[in-house]
Amino acid sequence: MSTLDATRAELGLLVLYLGKAETRDKICRAIQYGSKFVSNGEPGTAQNVDKSTSLARKVFRLFKFVNDLHALISPTPQGTPLPLILLGKSKNALLSTFLFLDQIVWLGRTGIYQNKERAELIGRISLFCWLGSSVCTTLVELGELGRLSASMKKLEKDLKNKNKFDDEQYRGKQNQSNERTLSLIKAGIDIVVAVGLLQLAPKTVNPRVTGAFGFVSSLISCYQLLPAPAKSKTS
Repeated sequence: MSTLDATRAELGLLVLYLGKAETRDKICRAIQYGSKFVSNGEPGTAQNVDKSTSLARKVFRLFKFVNDLHALISPTPQGTPLPLILLGKSKNALLSTFLFLDQIVWLGRTGIYQNKERAELIGRISLFCWLGSSVCTTLVELGELGRLSASMKKLEKDLKNKNKFDDEQYRGKQNQSNERTLSLIKAGIDIVVAVGLLQLAPKTVNPRVTGAFGFVSSLISCYQLLPAPAKSKTS
């Protein structure tokens, strides 16, 4: 493959990546929380960027609650323990509620919905829903990592006379474990961000801490949305 072909392929992946509404939302999220970190809650340019970017992100999330509503009513994989099923469905329900209520918050911020006090209350309720969904996600990922660890140990025993990393099934489980570990870290970070936005511990989780954790969470989301590298074909 020539240099031009390689560059064209890389640009094609970049176009595909940036063409997703979810990617643009997470990039805006990184800008939003980066600005919150810089402003530390003080008036100025950084705080204006934080507020304007937060409002712009709500447009990207219009009707996004349908995704989790669909996941809520979809069947779960066979063999999933009941506690994990309940936690997963709770996460879907809470996240869908958060995204739905967030649309009313957007209507209030734009002036379409005139009751500001009600809009602020709805915004606070929506953040509690997001906090709850992040807690559920954390518990689900911990449970799934435990299941993966057990299955990998069993597979290691079956491959005791072979190199486990040469086994495709083991490598697949290892990749799943890495992905779930990253999701667990992100969910834990999002709990801190939600606590900061709700001001549940203002002395500990101040705007700067909220901004720093939100920025890191956004970078993780951007990484998770990267397209999978194409597998090289061998003749």
